[in-house]
Amino acid sequence: MTTPQPGTAAPFDARALTEPVDRARLAAWSREARAGGQGPRMGQIVLFLVIVLFIAFIGFAVFGVFLTIALGSSAGVVVPLLMLVVIGLAVWGGIAWWNRQLVRGYRLAGFASANGMTYLPELKDPQLPGMLFDLGRSRVAKDLVRGVSPRFVEFANFTYTTGSGKDSETHDWGYIAIRLDVPLPNIVLDAQSNNGFFGSNLPASYDAHQRLSLEGDFDRFFALYCPAGYERDALYLFTPDIMARFMDSVSSFDVEIVDDWLFLYAQNRQVSTLDPAAWAQMFGTVGAVLTKLQQWARWRDERLRATDPTGSGSPQAAVAASAPALFAGPVAPTPGDPAQPWSPPPGVAPGGRRLKRAFPWVSVLVFAGVGISWLVFRMMLGH
Repeated sequence: MTTPQPGTAAPFDARALTEPVDRARLAAWSREARAGGQGPRMGQIVLFLVIVLFIAFIGFAVFGVFLTIALGSSAGVVVPLLMLVVIGLAVWGGIAWWNRQLVRGYRLAGFASANGMTYLPELKDPQLPGMLFDLGRSRVAKDLVRGVSPRFVEFANFTYTTGSGKDSETHDWGYIAIRLDVPLPNIVLDAQSNNGFFGSNLPASYDAHQRLSLEGDFDRFFALYCPAGYERDALYLFTPDIMARFMDSVSSFDVEIVDDWLFLYAQNRQVSTLDPAAWAQMFGTVGAVLTKLQQWARWRDERLRATDPTGSGSPQAAVAASAPALFAGPVAPTPGDPAQPWSPPPGVAPGGRRLKRAFPWVSVLVFAGVGISWLVFRMMLGH
């Protein structure tokens, strides 16, 4: 397989995802991961086995009552033996599941290393500005595969929980995060291929007046939303060649541009996976996008001329000053430098930093319809 690594000419190496696992290397990797605080510690393993045993005891207790009633006096011999079998199977199943998770981490770490990237098993509450990352609770990114050259790219799976008790629901997403050279207006591309019966699958909805129609077939693939007044800027960013690249390579993902990040979202789909074909496709997708991002680095928000001619007091300047070097982009020409034509500093005026959210009328109407139907059904039963 020769699919290129994102943004480089290095060969794509997926052997670690499929080749036989060397148990000695697996054990060594597990020790190194635990020593570095990235792997499961002994206390976690013990807790996991205790939970497995507790579930086994509860299940067996319920089943044992029925056996005792059914078998009578002979239950005194059968029930303890069966109990040992159930506990043994539970422990074996738990250890097998744990081993699969360990092997998964080992394979992904090997894949990341072979492709000039790094692997992180888990990151709680990732501090990213995308629409997903402030929803619900218990927010966790898992199996993070990261590259830093030619720019920062992160592949990960993400979950968060909403509701409580029996109404609790876990939401599963995969995402690809790409660091941009400069902050851009908040733009969302809602992919039409993954929408459901009630419309968009995205967890956020946006005011319809922010919808911008683009030329050609682009509207058949994406619904584009940009802040009011930034229509010309969106047209500058999404030139015909970039629209064609997105239609060809990104149409299965929802897309969000926010601050200096580009996110590709996939609902109920693992982005960080053990499937070499999926990785090859994603590397191709990211590579196709990266080749066009240099055009975006030249964008400047003319509205900043009036708000902050020097750029020294803008929120973006403060963020850039405190950002780690790992994420730093190219240094912009200093305003007033006689060797450079004057232009606004990198950044986005307040009106373009975030899209305006719409009230989720569809969800409210669906829940209201379900509730009314239930009440009518109960009333009919009562009569």
